[in-house]
Amino acid sequence: MASNQNFRFREAKRTQESFLAALEKKTLYWLAARTPSRINSDHLTLLGLAAMAGAGAGYWWSRTNPAGLFVAIACLALNWLGDSLDGTLARFRNCQRPRYGFYVDHIVDAFGALFLLGGLALSGYMSPVLAIGLLVAYLLLSIEVYLASYTLGDFRISYFKMSPTELRILLCVGNIALLYKSVVHLFGRAYRLFDVGATVGISGMLLLLFISIVRNVVKLYQREPLPEKPAKPPEQTLTVPVKTSSRLLKTEFRFYQ
Repeated sequence: MASNQNFRFREAKRTQESFLAALEKKTLYWLAARTPSRINSDHLTLLGLAAMAGAGAGYWWSRTNPAGLFVAIACLALNWLGDSLDGTLARFRNCQRPRYGFYVDHIVDAFGALFLLGGLALSGYMSPVLAIGLLVAYLLLSIEVYLASYTLGDFRISYFKMSPTELRILLCVGNIALLYKSVVHLFGRAYRLFDVGATVGISGMLLLLFISIVRNVVKLYQREPLPEKPAKPPEQTLTVPVKTSSRLLKTEFRFYQ
């Protein structure tokens, strides 16, 4: 088994340029300094996952009781706390685990998105088809981000000043709006408010996905262009035993890999 010294891992550069990035960073470090020592980053990660499952359950409950929308808001706030503070706490205490943290954090994010959008699909406020489309678009964009982190060393958290924090706030505002008006009229037709939001979200994420793919493919091609004249592969000799009726012969076959 390879030791930690032999298993090299290059931590990607974090790019966070959202509207609330500066305020969020100060708030998280303030919270990290006051977090009890018995609480570690793993506890916060589990809190974030449980809170997202709770948000999904809240949306499901909102199908029969609007109070479920307030449950979802509270759980989204707890999800922000757990999901955002776990890494900050590890850095504040100087006990980072880059490989473990990167893997666990993003597996948890994937399941969290499944719980949240599953609850929205069952809430009656969003079409199940659009909820599935939103989940697929999110996972595709996530895959692109993870591949860029590995190949380019750039872990992008925000796009166009928007990060998961701003999206949580928009979702909470939408929950409150549902209490007053769950249907909007566009071009003479009535649509569910969250269906409109889901359509905008899917379109935006697919556009970001396309832009990121083009940009990153160009960067990678510039760093690893095709050689003008491919080098000729070295000639190698393979000895293959051939069994005949009288004896075992060794025949050499020359080939190019």
